[in-house]
Amino acid sequence: MSGRRLSRLGEQLRRELSTRIQYQLRDPDVGSLTITGVDVTEDLWLARVYVELHGSRDQQSRTLAALGRAAPFLRSVLGRELRIRRMPELRFQRDTTIEDGRRIEAILRDVMPPDGVADEP
Repeated sequence: MSGRRLSRLGEQLRRELSTRIQYQLRDPDVGSLTITGVDVTEDLWLARVYVELHGSRDQQSRTLAALGRAAPFLRSVLGRELRIRRMPELRFQRDTTIEDGRRIEAILRDVMPPDGVADEP
């Protein structure tokens, strides 16, 4: 499958999963989350679903575990509705890009001079 088609499939999975998690999952452990992206392998065996989790660390852990338990259900629901050759296995992973960006900004603030202009030799 071409890269463009995989990208379109990932975006479609992101939209559909967001809707299904919001309206069809009844697990009380699923807390507040945002699906930031879905990467599908070329052979359609695996879809990595990146989620930004909100709440306390404990709530985030419970949400990630609940999503893992719900993955087979979500896969079967989407497999019936989407017209693709093979519905990939869903693996939910925490998206840490925002946390990483904040950490990098903090490091840069510590390293950069206060006026934002580097000293010239």
